[in-house]
Amino acid sequence: MKNTFFILLITVFTFSCTGSKTDYAKLVNPFIGTDYTGNVYPGAQAPFGMVQLSPDNGLPGWDRIAGYYYPDSTIAGFSHTHLSGTGAGDLYDISFMPVREPLHEAEAPLGVHSLFTHSNEEAHAGYYRVYLTDYDIDVELTATERCGIQRYTYPEKSAIVLLNLGKAMNWDTTTDTHIRFIDNYTIEGYRFSDGWARNQKIYFRTRFSHPFTTTRIDSIQLSPNDKSSNIPSVIEFRFTLDDNKQLIVATAISGTGMEGAALNLKKEAPHNSFDTYCEEVNKKWNSMLGRIKVKGGSRDQQICFYTALYRTMIAPTLFCDADGKYMGADGNIHTAKGWLNFSTFSLWDTFRAAHPLFTYTVPEHVDDMINSFIAHYEQHKRLPVWNMWGSETDMMIGYHAVPVIVDAYLKGFKGFDAEKALNACIASANCDEYRGIGFYKNKGYVPYDVADSYNDDNWALSRTLEYAFDDYCIALMAQKMGKEEIANEFFGRADNWRNVYNPNTGFMQPRNSKGEFQEKFNPDEYTQHICESNAWHYMWSVQHNIDSLIALLGKEHFTQKLDSMFTYTPNDKSGLPIFSTGMIGQYAHGNEPSHHVIYLFNKIGEPYKTEKYAAQVMHELYRNTPDGLCGNEDCGQMSAWYIMSAMGFYPVKPVGGEYELGTPLFPHIEMYLGNGKTFTIKAPKVNRENIYVKQRLLNGKIHPTTTITHKDIMDGGTIEIEMSATPENI
Repeated sequence: MKNTFFILLITVFTFSCTGSKTDYAKLVNPFIGTDYTGNVYPGAQAPFGMVQLSPDNGLPGWDRIAGYYYPDSTIAGFSHTHLSGTGAGDLYDISFMPVREPLHEAEAPLGVHSLFTHSNEEAHAGYYRVYLTDYDIDVELTATERCGIQRYTYPEKSAIVLLNLGKAMNWDTTTDTHIRFIDNYTIEGYRFSDGWARNQKIYFRTRFSHPFTTTRIDSIQLSPNDKSSNIPSVIEFRFTLDDNKQLIVATAISGTGMEGAALNLKKEAPHNSFDTYCEEVNKKWNSMLGRIKVKGGSRDQQICFYTALYRTMIAPTLFCDADGKYMGADGNIHTAKGWLNFSTFSLWDTFRAAHPLFTYTVPEHVDDMINSFIAHYEQHKRLPVWNMWGSETDMMIGYHAVPVIVDAYLKGFKGFDAEKALNACIASANCDEYRGIGFYKNKGYVPYDVADSYNDDNWALSRTLEYAFDDYCIALMAQKMGKEEIANEFFGRADNWRNVYNPNTGFMQPRNSKGEFQEKFNPDEYTQHICESNAWHYMWSVQHNIDSLIALLGKEHFTQKLDSMFTYTPNDKSGLPIFSTGMIGQYAHGNEPSHHVIYLFNKIGEPYKTEKYAAQVMHELYRNTPDGLCGNEDCGQMSAWYIMSAMGFYPVKPVGGEYELGTPLFPHIEMYLGNGKTFTIKAPKVNRENIYVKQRLLNGKIHPTTTITHKDIMDGGTIEIEMSATPENI
């Protein structure tokens, strides 16, 4: 059971958001980002749900990382797990496909499929519908937290459904499957796989609304290198429907076993009323999305806003059964008591804005997420880096669970053991054999010429800078807890960013084990020593000490270089890597390392440039179109940048609750807070031209700074912003 505080918190949100007739769920357009590089899926999901029930086009590839790519015209199944906007293709588990004879089948990997058109497709939060042209079947999807509910409407009473347990795409490989018939309505089984999530085990139980009359199981023969052979792959079910010609397919999934899946189905999907489940998830989404209320702006802007808010609430994902049991990082079954276990933490991305945003939009889950981190540490001996389905993928770098923990602690969240949390942070920062941490501690930087077992991508310069920020966060928490010796140690380590600054080039620059800076250094180049970026992007990765970075460079040089970040255009854009999108000069909004840089103009007394570029990104790089995201969504970070920027503030230093002020997108925004108070942002004259701030009043008093604090927000009240079409302080 959640404690009384969280019951009260949910009640406060419920009362705050009732009375509004706005159907926020219907303002969500899940097709935004399904084209270009967004890599998102349009299917049905409950807030933070374990199930992401969505269509799969059936073909692999970078564009189809989420299973679905808007320019495609085929659907080959509806599977229950997907990743939101990542760069790695995995999951697509437990795939159903309604069909009629004759089957339309292509060569592998597409297989059995149907054509479809976007004119016969629709979606909003918690709901998806498509018409399968080749079979004359209408498909509808909805979801609970742990169950996917499908409704198939056939043109006749004779119906066929295929369950493909062997379907695997992109990084995913099926290693074992199992099917068991409980009765002629119910089946259970599992699909085991290897991919990005190592040794992934997903169990399921499915109940059909009608009895299947016949079944047929096909098999596939795997190569000798695979872990299993002769795996049951495609199971065919045949039905005779009643006069409404509809079949409901309810499927629960679990990471613990078939018993867990059976429990989840019983608890969350005990009946076959599709419309009831759809109404329930619609209410849940309206409750969650209604926690921020925007007024004014265009309808497209409101759709972009609520779609972005929705995208921040589909990952991380719930990863425990209805009784609290979950598969831990050690491969054993554990039980979360008094909290909910979460997984799918894309922390290299989401520590920047998504998690600070959660402290306002979903405070009831902040402690859950941190308790999930602590449990992961106890089972795995270090905090998660990028985990999913009980597996640590070790994708990306840093130990960025640390700033998430510390930000929550400094903001007063108390639903976790702070001593355990700090110890987990310190232990993770002292894993000497992991990704150059030992070298970082001994030399004050990660050398680019020393290999380790996690060094496939090197990324030495980026590691140094990100470790330094995380160390600063540890120091803040230790200081707050009165542990001065630990604080001093980590404040010292937090200064290691200075060791990779080369005054001769004016950039952060990789160094080798002899202390020599990399030869033939070109800051424009994307190299293996810098994580998905170049030296321009990582120049500013000192979020915890921008004032010292300014002092080191000198204000004039810092200003010139910051201006150049947005005006120095790459000579050959065709040669840019796939993650360098949404470019403004060297600034790449399509990837995370640049996200805070727009707000650094505040630090040098030129906030009008922050306002200019923030408005440009919001108006031009987020659109209500399938290609309306300029880069990978990355489990909510791209959307979190937009949400916070649209409210007019952003966490340059995403720990401790100080925000840089920018320019709001809407004339009126209300944040309904977990303590029952409301924080209101008013900018009645804001529009595409009036993007510059003339004056701010906080609760009726002139607000002379370009920052606002967590306390200012949580105290409630109003910030009033006078807007202009011309900058005030040029």
